Amino acid sequence: MIEEGRALFLQIAESVEDSIVDGSLAEEAQAPSTNELAAFYRINPATAAKGVAMLTDKGVLYKRRGIGMFVAPGARDVLLAERRAAFADRYLDPLLVEARKLGLDADDLTRQLRERAASTQEGITR
Repeated sequence: MIEEGRALFLQIAESVEDSIVDGSLAEEAQAPSTNELAAFYRINPATAAKGVAMLTDKGVLYKRRGIGMFVAPGARDVLLAERRAAFADRYLDPLLVEARKLGLDADDLTRQLRERAASTQEGITR
């Protein structure tokens, strides 16, 4: 789960964000503690705390004194908006660069995308 070359605290924050985005960590639910994250990922608690602090600064998590960290209301919507805004830069731009190298045009890409989406959907419904 831990990737070489990327800051651990960023990976921890992204993991918690993923849980919020996919709904496994609902709004107002208690988030894993820094000690739980540190034990799970086998990292220093200070590193886990830095990832949690990043999410707190971003308004995704908030602290209930003496109880722990919780997912903020609206956190999922905030994260979805952020990820949608970054989607083209992160995924589409590299795809288009590679497609251009291969001589694929927009119609080719659209066809391939539809085929993949259909086969993925079939796999889900089986």
